[in-house]
Amino acid sequence: MKKLGVIFLLVVFCMSLIPVSLSANTEPVVKYEAESGVLSGVTVAASAAGYSGTGYVTSFDASTDSLEITVNAPEQAVYNLSVGYNAPNGDKFTQLFLNGSPAGEVSLKASSGFTLTSAGKLLLNAGTNTITFTSGWGWYDIDYIQLEKSVVSTDHNITANLVNPNASAETKTLMRYLADQYGHAVLSGQQTLSDVSWIQSVTGKKPSVVGFDLMDYSPSRVERGATSTEIENALNWHSQGGIVTFAWHWNAPTGLIDEPGKEWYRGFYSDATTFDVAYALANPNSGEYKLLIRDMDAIAVQLKRLEDARIPVLFRPIHEAEGGWFWWGAKGPEPAKELYRLLYDRLTNYHKIDNLIWIWNSIDPAWYPGSDVVDIVSADHYPVAGDYSPVITKYEALVSLVQDTKIVALTENGAIPDPDLLVSYGAHWSWFCTWTGDFLNDGSHNSTQHLIDVYNHPYVVTLDELPNLKAYAFNVSASAGDGKVDVTWTLAPGAASYDLKRSTMPGGPYTTVASLSGDAYADTGVTNGVTYYYVVQAKAGGTVVATTSEVIAKPHSIVRTVHVDDIVLTIQSVKGKSWARAVVAVKDSLGTPVSGVTVTGTWSGALSEAESGVTGVDGKVTFDTNQFNNSQNGTFTFTVKGLTHASMPYEPTSDRLKSKSITR
Repeated sequence: MKKLGVIFLLVVFCMSLIPVSLSANTEPVVKYEAESGVLSGVTVAASAAGYSGTGYVTSFDASTDSLEITVNAPEQAVYNLSVGYNAPNGDKFTQLFLNGSPAGEVSLKASSGFTLTSAGKLLLNAGTNTITFTSGWGWYDIDYIQLEKSVVSTDHNITANLVNPNASAETKTLMRYLADQYGHAVLSGQQTLSDVSWIQSVTGKKPSVVGFDLMDYSPSRVERGATSTEIENALNWHSQGGIVTFAWHWNAPTGLIDEPGKEWYRGFYSDATTFDVAYALANPNSGEYKLLIRDMDAIAVQLKRLEDARIPVLFRPIHEAEGGWFWWGAKGPEPAKELYRLLYDRLTNYHKIDNLIWIWNSIDPAWYPGSDVVDIVSADHYPVAGDYSPVITKYEALVSLVQDTKIVALTENGAIPDPDLLVSYGAHWSWFCTWTGDFLNDGSHNSTQHLIDVYNHPYVVTLDELPNLKAYAFNVSASAGDGKVDVTWTLAPGAASYDLKRSTMPGGPYTTVASLSGDAYADTGVTNGVTYYYVVQAKAGGTVVATTSEVIAKPHSIVRTVHVDDIVLTIQSVKGKSWARAVVAVKDSLGTPVSGVTVTGTWSGALSEAESGVTGVDGKVTFDTNQFNNSQNGTFTFTVKGLTHASMPYEPTSDRLKSKSITR
């Protein structure tokens, strides 16, 4: 849902002629003074202290005011942009344009003097480019810009691990798929199922992800007559093979103002309720706290319906908290984080709901609830209509927030980022999810041609390109041995049993070898030298839900040999007499201790003796020298001369050692 005054976003830029300083990556930083640009409705001033050059540009007080700076790039590349500015009148933002096209917003945090801020990145053409700032909120000063060639990273440190250790197999599989796709593709998404048919009629494609809302399951709405079919809609979408994501516009549990402009059905907005989340959380015996728990329990009932249907959910509660326009963020970061953690605990540990992938939806580190309760981090973005820039500033802020250890998603958007720019900038959003209504179909936020281009772009995954997630990562492997084949496979989501099938021809026909609930089987009904072809079928309720690809194994005779694995020497002493002892260990080529092996060897050094003995069940045989006086010193060496076994030949080249010495 669009919020007024959205802050934070993108930009990128160039490089140029006169290096002013060097950054850590050794690329030259090029500085352009704002007062040298083309001014429209703004002026140059020099009254505030601390500016660079001969002045700064001010009087951004009308929507048509602008500053245009021409820059030169030695090559087409992505460049970092920094802006020197002053914002004495509070937090502001300026709208950015690159070569006449919208390029996002630049956040200008309140300052008490001139300061430098990162403004993101821009993909510049080789040669001349124009960077234009328009008023946005206005009432700020721009001093200069700096440009530096950027390094676009393609590597990530994410994992598919989920914070809930008891997550269902279906949920783990979805997370595995998202992790595998991350940085290689972006999944298309749309809020509300009713928009899917319109998208298909325009683009010929359906999105991969559809967004739903638990809003009308909120008890304070239900008690006023609200009803919802969103769970049924999610069941429908899942049956088509799509991915389900849910937000929760949580109507305040109580304190709804319910007057014109602040109606009860707007009760998720801060200005439509008097509910104080900070008070409720600080007073767990209060009625307000108990109402929070009541609401969580009501939502648990609905989520449990999806879990019972084995549907994993990308779950995004307490969204856009840092904006403050929703009651859960109105009291600052600490109550919002505490509420999120309470909800996680209630649903995961109390209700034992294990089909949720938990998404956090704020960028500011002060609002982050902790990596132990967050699977995916995300942002929402509503730029000016037709701004298809890649939202790189928000993306990189989220990557930094979690040190690139978690997937990053664009969970709401107006204009859809250009897929080519996503690749060029390295903005590896996992998925986007366009909001409903005008943002999708007014022809301005997203033109018809842009929608067609996006949904048919090779970097964008649509519904028809999603794998069967019930079978995703359902793999089988086979290892051939002597008279057997060991077959193992991954467990498939929703499967209760597995049929292992075997054929002597590629592609079948197959014979069922075993039916079992585990993930491994040793097939001993095979003949050495024959090639076998295996598949595994996963079943639920007697119906095949997934089949692995075929694997090949050819059992073969293994010639087992024996070798010396170890020799241990010690000096033994009793009542003034001593002797040297050698313990020889013998194993076969499979690493198994072998009994019945005749070992011959000799002692040399301080005395000379010949030895012969047979290994016991532990594969070892002991040889002792004749006893000698304790006064006798010297080096005692035992050398193995040969091994003899009734069925296994001796392989000397496999000996780990042949002789060993000890000095007394």
